[in-house]
Amino acid sequence: MRVSGRPLPTLPQYRKDSVTRRLCASVHLDDDFALYVDRALTGDRLDALGLSLGINFVALARHARVATRRRAALDRRLACLAVLVPVAVLAGVWALVNGHGSLGWVAIFGPLGAYVIAWTLVHHKESVGRDTAREVFHSAEKPERTAPPVEAAAEDWLNELKRANVLPYTDASAQTKPFVGSGEKIKELVWQPIDVSTPADDPAGGKLPLLPFDAVDLHTYVARHLETISGLPDLRAQNRLYVIGSNACYLPELVPDSTRRPRARIPKQLVQAGLQSPGAGMRTHLCLERIGEGGRMIVSMYLRAILQPPSLTWEVAAYAIPPLDGRFHRVDRLPVAPRERWWDLVRYATSHTGPQLRAALGRLTAHRRWRRDQDRWLTRQRKAITRQYVRHDYGARGSLREDLGAWDEAGYTERTDAQDFLFRLQQGVLVATERFLRDHHVDTSSYDKALQVISTQTYNIGNVSGPSIFGNNGTIAMGGQQGPGPHGGPGPQGGPGPAGAGPPTS
Repeated sequence: MRVSGRPLPTLPQYRKDSVTRRLCASVHLDDDFALYVDRALTGDRLDALGLSLGINFVALARHARVATRRRAALDRRLACLAVLVPVAVLAGVWALVNGHGSLGWVAIFGPLGAYVIAWTLVHHKESVGRDTAREVFHSAEKPERTAPPVEAAAEDWLNELKRANVLPYTDASAQTKPFVGSGEKIKELVWQPIDVSTPADDPAGGKLPLLPFDAVDLHTYVARHLETISGLPDLRAQNRLYVIGSNACYLPELVPDSTRRPRARIPKQLVQAGLQSPGAGMRTHLCLERIGEGGRMIVSMYLRAILQPPSLTWEVAAYAIPPLDGRFHRVDRLPVAPRERWWDLVRYATSHTGPQLRAALGRLTAHRRWRRDQDRWLTRQRKAITRQYVRHDYGARGSLREDLGAWDEAGYTERTDAQDFLFRLQQGVLVATERFLRDHHVDTSSYDKALQVISTQTYNIGNVSGPSIFGNNGTIAMGGQQGPGPHGGPGPQGGPGPAGAGPPTS
């Protein structure tokens, strides 16, 4: 089809990295969220980390490290002041009791001076955090370039996650879905079988010879042509091997060191093998991921061609992740006018200095205790793996992007976009399958009959409904309720570690 090149002005667009920028800004405004991200992305761990799904983990890890160091420096100074206050009071009382009246003023002005210093420190820290948040959110510079690097090993691992072709999932997830971190389930089913054993008619008479193919060929064809067929630019399509967490140790390419976290990439031949001949709890799926405007909505479809002559079936699963929770929009509401900004910072410092001064020593102690408990837990787990040969569950529990989404933030535009993505993905898969079969001289009459069964029922996303793209009986209801929030569960495999713990709130 020829599209007219009508000259029209360009409307403002969402930045493709707006979710990354919003999260990088949020770590400078929310100390607890910054600590959670720092532990999750760069902390020592044994389990896999969920997919990035449109988030630049390297940029987020860098800004989280800057924010946690700023908070730690403030806590150390406040803790020193908190210790000096009772010392000053006791010194002043001692001076008054012993007749040193001039020193008695220490009991009055010592705590007052400490409070003024603490107020100044809290004010400065919040001011720097707000300025940095606005800079990273609005700057033309890429967010990863506005913060210093973290450890090289951590950044290499996070960069590897961008192109992950393997993902271990927890044993518990095997009871529900292996696609951990993909969001709210829309549908999971197997499409109607298609006969691929009958050759197509030859226009010159007789039958065309069937051209041999396997599931790898079909997956490769769909992955290469789906973006063009579906009309979805920037569609991410790749094969990924999903492995049950406790079976990951049987793949040395995935877990080269049983006492370290698993890799995010393995040789592509192993990924193809998981499609041609699935292993024990190891199957390869064609993962189609479409990220909406500015990363607000993410729709994922997972396909697996089950080719067992004389028939072909598609295993299909679809999921969606809503926009970020509203608390990550605080950077949009920061006062910027000089007078309003000055007054808001004064109010913040006045209301937070006392609580932060009293809690500083406790926060430092809690952080040290957490690190000690985490190190002990990891040491016990590693000893159990190496000395007792315990089979460890290396699976990921979810994804950071899924944990931070909220369906209350999904508006009409996001829901209709998700509906459009799903229609286009399914239609593209069906068209690509038909073209592939025709190219291999397969009679598609069975495909035509299966298509009538696939496209019969209805579904809805939020309150936007339409004809079914997934077949099977029943409707699909999704959205309209609060999605998985940022207040997560226990640490990895029962431990206090960073992987499973949700970010605490201030």
